[in-house]
Amino acid sequence: MITFSQAHTERVEYIFTRLGIKGFTFWESVQGEGTHTGEPHRGTHTWPEMNSTILTVIEDERVEEILTAVRKLDNRNKEAGIRAFVWKIDQMV
Repeated sequence: MITFSQAHTERVEYIFTRLGIKGFTFWESVQGEGTHTGEPHRGTHTWPEMNSTILTVIEDERVEEILTAVRKLDNRNKEAGIRAFVWKIDQMV
């Protein structure tokens, strides 16, 4: 799962295209705030920015390549904000 400032939308879409990741679910407008230094993204007059979240299930051996791409994007623009979370999927239908 990757949650990111909407400013990163095109870059995240590019990562998925470049890595050939086809199956995902995308939430366009989600609210949140970074753990340590992030500004609130609430879609309000005071905090107008918003986040998006994309969820995909990929093979274990592909996890590191997507995390590397997210790290690179985060390092290029710390202010915008992007985080990736990984957990194991035991079963799916």
